[in-house]
Amino acid sequence: MPPLAQARVARAYAQAALDEAQALGLGPPAWPEEAVPVPDYIAWLEAGGRVQGDFGVRVGTRMKASHFVAYGHVLLSCPRFGDAIEQTRRFEGLAHDLGRSELRLDGDQAIYRWHSPWLTELPGRQLTESIMASILSFATWLAGRRLPVLSLAFPHAAPADPLERAARDAAWGLAVQYDAPVTEARFPAALLSEPVPGADPALFPLLEQRAAQMLAARQQALMQHPAAENHLLTAVRAQIAERLAQDGARVAPVAAALHLSPRTLQRRLAEAGSSFQALLDATRRELARQYLRNPALSLTEIAFLLGYAEQSSFSHAVRAWEGCTPQQWRHQQT
Repeated sequence: MPPLAQARVARAYAQAALDEAQALGLGPPAWPEEAVPVPDYIAWLEAGGRVQGDFGVRVGTRMKASHFVAYGHVLLSCPRFGDAIEQTRRFEGLAHDLGRSELRLDGDQAIYRWHSPWLTELPGRQLTESIMASILSFATWLAGRRLPVLSLAFPHAAPADPLERAARDAAWGLAVQYDAPVTEARFPAALLSEPVPGADPALFPLLEQRAAQMLAARQQALMQHPAAENHLLTAVRAQIAERLAQDGARVAPVAAALHLSPRTLQRRLAEAGSSFQALLDATRRELARQYLRNPALSLTEIAFLLGYAEQSSFSHAVRAWEGCTPQQWRHQQT
């Protein structure tokens, strides 16, 4: 994710919001032709929400393959739903810098989570609801049937009006959880193995290659921006966070993912006043705080997610960061 000043929404993705606004009689905003700054897009969603409370949901249900830029057609060629989610994680940045997707397995359940770093600065409910509506609507369209969703959670507060909350639960098809730590949907893990009806896997290599080239060009453009060093630090931390649980948060694989040599990466980090180890420690500390606030995660699970071979190593790290044990820090937060 680039810094907020560089974060943008592709015009094709923003078109769904423009179409819904037009349907409500709202005049078009003064947006650039090629891409929309993230703050402007989120503000527009919230403005629409003041006119129509479920504006974000309506925007999400309008999303079609063409709105997701090049990777929308990649999804159409994926043989299984699990493959489609993986390609969404990989290419989401082609459509927008609003946030990023994550997929986890919990026994016979799959957990789809969506993380946005902008919700603290730009709070509101329309963004997360539009994202989740777009994912669920597009998946339902791919499957040709309504897919089973076991639970749905949003980080914003519930509607104050009980009747409005009941109506929104009815629209989603289940009782929604609000004030959650993260935007999340749970569904049967078996769905990941189901084939995508009508998919053409033969087209996948060509479409995937085109999307990968576009993503590489986007990343290269960000690196050449005047704020490239700040973006580099953000990109390295994102790569570290993604690789921690797989024991891949090391200089060589992170540098390769950013199309840099390990030596060049270390030199550029030093020029930016940082180091790989410093970013690793900072990322672990930030994620540790997030995970410890989630009572569903045991300390052993958190240690694994942060890439520690032993829970004792995790405990020593928390003592160094916070001056107390993980259990004590968790208790203080609750």
